[in-house]
Amino acid sequence: MSDFDAIDSLLASLTPQPALPEAQVRRDLRERAGLSKAQVARTLGVSPSTVAGWETGRDPSGELRAKYAYLLDGLAAKLAHPAPPPADEATAPQPALDESTPAPTPGGGLAAGDDMDDVEALAVPEPCVLCGQPAGHQVAGFPQHLDPAQCSARAPAPAAPAKRLQGRTAKTVTTVPAGRRVRAASTTDPSSDVIAVAVAEVLEAHEGDVEAATAALVKQAIPDAMALLDETRRGGRYAIVAHPWIPDILRKQSARGADQIWEARPRWTRPELPAGRHEVTALDINGAYLSALKTHLPLGQLEHSTGGGHDRRRAGVHLITPPAWEHGAYLPNPIGNRDEPGPLWVTEPTLRLLLRLSGPKYALCEPPEIHESFTSGATESLLEKFRITLKEARDRAIAEGDEVMLEYVKAMYSKFVSTMGESNYNRELYRPDWMHLIRSQAFANLWAKALKAHDAGLAVVRVMGTDELHVTGDWRRVFPEGRGVSEVKVKDVYVVGTAPTDPAAAGPTDEN
Repeated sequence: MSDFDAIDSLLASLTPQPALPEAQVRRDLRERAGLSKAQVARTLGVSPSTVAGWETGRDPSGELRAKYAYLLDGLAAKLAHPAPPPADEATAPQPALDESTPAPTPGGGLAAGDDMDDVEALAVPEPCVLCGQPAGHQVAGFPQHLDPAQCSARAPAPAAPAKRLQGRTAKTVTTVPAGRRVRAASTTDPSSDVIAVAVAEVLEAHEGDVEAATAALVKQAIPDAMALLDETRRGGRYAIVAHPWIPDILRKQSARGADQIWEARPRWTRPELPAGRHEVTALDINGAYLSALKTHLPLGQLEHSTGGGHDRRRAGVHLITPPAWEHGAYLPNPIGNRDEPGPLWVTEPTLRLLLRLSGPKYALCEPPEIHESFTSGATESLLEKFRITLKEARDRAIAEGDEVMLEYVKAMYSKFVSTMGESNYNRELYRPDWMHLIRSQAFANLWAKALKAHDAGLAVVRVMGTDELHVTGDWRRVFPEGRGVSEVKVKDVYVVGTAPTDPAAAGPTDEN
């Protein structure tokens, strides 16, 4: 084969990326067609925030780019040759519109402005997720009334039998279809006491046998957590992609192996303390995974990008070269104990921690070098109501000394985190990216507590796992003591080092 033949073969093997119109044209085509971002997002298998990014200048790549280009070409063709209206509609008088009236669109929905991108008109009215009465629109995939005056959420709902937590609630409910499963519409907050009701029912079923009831509740913690997630997500603005395409870096390399994501789990012991005898307190950080549910989570399918920039509106995993860490004598490395040098895949919480520590406030390291990323539009409040519901149930269990409820709640949030990356255990949500991000947020939170202790003058002796912080000094002036998620409790107290042997230096002793 000649050189020119080889060049022709190479050129023939290339698949050119389809051209995309300018960002403003993309949005104009969607709005003129009467489509919301949510509609386009569901069709393409991404999140509405991803579509918003494409309409402000970001470009998709690979198969997504081809699909998006095909959609835009189709919209342009449809709008260039609109179908004639039916005879009865063509001759019917149209009501006058003023500036305060949303303009009707060819698709029958509302005009998609800045505040209406997630609104769609329903061909057939569906029960509102707030009041259960027929609604003509849905917001971010949830049927509901747009006019508060039409919504009868404050009116008593029709009576129906109480459900179990895998749809069970404590109040009278009406079941309505919404999203990917059947959810319950309640006259009160459906998650307010649903956990207490679940505990009471299981205790009654086991005739008050605490051990048997606890074991049964722990066993059903995963489906119950998913049911609670649905309850707390009713009417939520953001749609969740529960089973997105996952890049290879998030797939296990073997049946018993791990994927390529580094969670930055701390495992650090201070190499040396000043000479002398030191009393060390091992502190237990309460509800580490529960607190970590408040983190930036990607909503849709992860998209690949390259370059050194970081968009705080997005979240995911990033290939970085971490900065050198020169403070290991008194603080652990934020990326944990790592033996191999070079780039590694880290999560959003780890990257944000490194960027914060490299900023002018701390200036503890250089910024990490970002090589490539898999990210999606994100929000920090995605699981906030879910987290608060579990926290309130945990607080109530502690206040009332209810160890059955406490173990149940712990199992719900810990298993929720650990199983969302294992489809065999949690078939309703497969988000290994979320699992890694929540775990890493727990590690980042622990590291931040170590820094707080150090800045307050305590000596940090050990930092381990998600919830173990060992310090010397008066830690009670830094951390409140208790069992709440914002408090710490003593796990152990021990002594390291020896007392000075010089009697003059040692001072008085307890010996007679």
